[in-house]
Amino acid sequence: QVQLVESGGGLVQTGGSLRLSCAASGLPFSSYRMGWFRQAPGKEREFVATITRSGGTTSYADSVKGRFAISRDNAKNTVYLQMNTLKPEDTAVYYCASTPYRLGYTSISVYNYWGQGTRVTVSS
Repeated sequence: QVQLVESGGGLVQTGGSLRLSCAASGLPFSSYRMGWFRQAPGKEREFVATITRSGGTTSYADSVKGRFAISRDNAKNTVYLQMNTLKPEDTAVYYCASTPYRLGYTSISVYNYWGQGTRVTVSS
């Protein structure tokens, strides 16, 4: 049984930082590209960041580029999202997800496993 479990969310002030973690089990972690998505209240789920299987290449949404950093530790079956200089518009539930595919990684449809999400609230 595949499980992705996010943690690290919470309440933070504008300009603050948080580090999200996503622990994976039940799948060959190093064989999967991993991604982070988020869903703000009343909005659709959107792509945030992704990282290749080896961790050698990362990609980001324009809205978080330069502020967020995705990383992974294949020995620990964990992917991270370091979020700095947080803004109120970053408030959302953050989800990690896995995909066996190389391409289309900004699309929700290519990700086959999802975590339950962790809530991030940025106060102004």
